[in-house]
Amino acid sequence: MKIKTPEELRDGDLCKVIGGTHVGKTGVVRDINTSKTGHITITVEQKNGVRFKTLGKNVEVQAS
Repeated sequence: MKIKTPEELRDGDLCKVIGGTHVGKTGVVRDINTSKTGHITITVEQKNGVRFKTLGKNVEVQAS
C-alpha cells in the first residue's frame, strides 16, 4: 500500500482512513473538494452506504 498525496486522489479510489475521527474505516472516494484555505476534503462512502467527510491528508489509497 503506497500512501498517495491528496493531489493524487481520484473519484472512485478505494481508501483507508489513517488519521482523524474515522481512523480504521475504509470506503470509496466519492467527492473531492478544495477549501478556501487550500485543504482537500473528501467524502468517503463505506460498503454499507454510510458516508462521511474527512481531510485528504487523513487517507491512504489502497491497491485496487
